[in-house]
Amino acid sequence: MSHLTTCLLFFLLAFVTYTNASGVFEVHNNCPYTVWAAATPIGGGRRLERGQSWWFWAPPGTKMARIWGRTNCNFDGAGRGWCQTGDCGGVLECKGWGKPPNTLAEYALNQFSNLDFWDISVIDGFNIPMSFGPTNPGPGKCHPIQCVANINGECPGSLRVPGGCNNPCTTFGGQQYCCTQGPCGPTDLSRFFKQRCPDAYSYPQDDPTSTFTCQSWTTDYKVMFCPYGSTHNETTNFPLEMPTSTLEVA
Repeated sequence: MSHLTTCLLFFLLAFVTYTNASGVFEVHNNCPYTVWAAATPIGGGRRLERGQSWWFWAPPGTKMARIWGRTNCNFDGAGRGWCQTGDCGGVLECKGWGKPPNTLAEYALNQFSNLDFWDISVIDGFNIPMSFGPTNPGPGKCHPIQCVANINGECPGSLRVPGGCNNPCTTFGGQQYCCTQGPCGPTDLSRFFKQRCPDAYSYPQDDPTSTFTCQSWTTDYKVMFCPYGSTHNETTNFPLEMPTSTLEVA
């Protein structure tokens, strides 16, 4: 068997494995503005105009994973720049987590009892309406959820920042809001988020109503920014004044 034939067979096997494997994520931008999608530790980053999608595969065992949207970004030809919300160290291809505020889709694949665990979180604040869930829903808590309220427009003054609504832990710190030293409960500020997005994590120990599960090996997922019917405050997505030499890249 020639080296070329071997390479072609390997490619075909990899393609068939990818297209038939679970753990495929589609990230779709339905917002009337550009969103720079980000995903770690799998994915990196991608510029998405309205109507565009980005797909990637996360292998079984992936955990502590996040997907989020960045707004009002400018990157040069080397993929370096800055985003008003969700910035991940000034790079297009994210390696670390984003800077609050940013609405999060979080997941861990093939964990306890062969389940995927996933959620939407506003613990890091809110910048873009989001839906997240399986493309092939199953029994129990294996169904899409969303956080689509006008949180940016209704944000309390103490949490309001350009482009989004910050979280109280980032703003004030301390055990009451950050839950870093043992058990904690909801606060008036976390209830602001929970009342508007009841399926989302509103504070670090908000597990009972906010964790969702699907069977591993059989489930793919979709994240949508500004899902149909959501409220988005376009006034929070104004163009930034950047040097004319800055070049945006996809």
